[in-house]
Amino acid sequence: MSHDTESDRIDQLISALRDENEALRDHAIASLGQAGPDAIPRLIGLMADEDVVIREAATSAAVRIGPSILAPMLEALEDDEWAIREQAASALGKLKDPRAVEPLVKALKDKDGAVRTAAVWALERIGDPRAVPGLVEALGDSTLREDVARVLKKIGDVRAVEALIDGLLGNNWMVRRHAAEALGKIGDPRGVPPLIESLKDEDWLVRRNAAESLARLGAKEAIPPLLPLLEDENTMVQETVEGVLASLGWKAAQ
Repeated sequence: MSHDTESDRIDQLISALRDENEALRDHAIASLGQAGPDAIPRLIGLMADEDVVIREAATSAAVRIGPSILAPMLEALEDDEWAIREQAASALGKLKDPRAVEPLVKALKDKDGAVRTAAVWALERIGDPRAVPGLVEALGDSTLREDVARVLKKIGDVRAVEALIDGLLGNNWMVRRHAAEALGKIGDPRGVPPLIESLKDEDWLVRRNAAESLARLGAKEAIPPLLPLLEDENTMVQETVEGVLASLGWKAAQ
């Protein structure tokens, strides 16, 4: 096929991405994914389309082209157009290439919230512990905080412990909930004193998550501060604490 015919075919497929028919759009995405590097600049252009369906279709097609899109996507992450940066971050997450970690960590500070959110999602997909320091810093960003806490919990790295302790003792209840759970999953004993402190949190789910994490950490020193929670105002906390105390080896006086 000559270059012109190839270029015409790419034109046709790109116009098919705008079709009302979903099956036709899916076919166009798959075929563009096989069109190879020639299609990349065109797809990047579509990532700025005003229609989100088109933007996402362009990204799906780009990802199907495979590893050769890594360099163009890293470059697109620096584009002036926010939508292109957002879709590039999303594509890099789908590629799961560890070389994207540093550029994505940098994108956590993008001026556009949608780009920052896409970067967190991408780092979650890649799951590389090198992202932890940057993610920990992003706990300070109120638009990202919940997602970041979840990703830290999933990546689970010793470097996340100090940051999670700060989050656990901070004033955002959503972060406290995630941090209380994450500290148990990461399993670092430095979490024990702040988790004991959190048994007095005003948020019931923080109390419950802290109790569960203390059980995971096998923290017998938590038994005395756990006892008052057998009378907690929240029955779910009471039930959790009964199980936690049993697992820590405490037996109720008959």
